[in-house]
Amino acid sequence: MKVTVSGCSVEEAMRLLGGRWRLLIASYLLDGPKRFNALRKLMPSISQRMLTLDLKALQEAGLVKRTAFPTVPVTVEYELTEDGARLAPVVEVMREFGLWAKERVGVGEPGD
Repeated sequence: MKVTVSGCSVEEAMRLLGGRWRLLIASYLLDGPKRFNALRKLMPSISQRMLTLDLKALQEAGLVKRTAFPTVPVTVEYELTEDGARLAPVVEVMREFGLWAKERVGVGEPGD
């Protein structure tokens, strides 16, 4: 993972959560633990490799916990850690902003 250049807290948050998928993964895990394939179904456009990389990055940041159960085949679940659960208000603000952005589609487009 890259290091923070400016020391800014916003940059640090973006370092941990940057990219297209990480905050979305966290938003789905707010509902409770999920298996890898359940996350893939929730995000059909994400590749298996990208999901694996982002889950690993979130684990290394201490935001997601991976639990492997001794079954055949091995069952693996991902869940937010206590630190990861602190993302709930961030997810809510992003959801509200996304709803606002969807409503204003077309505003500022050429010809307006």
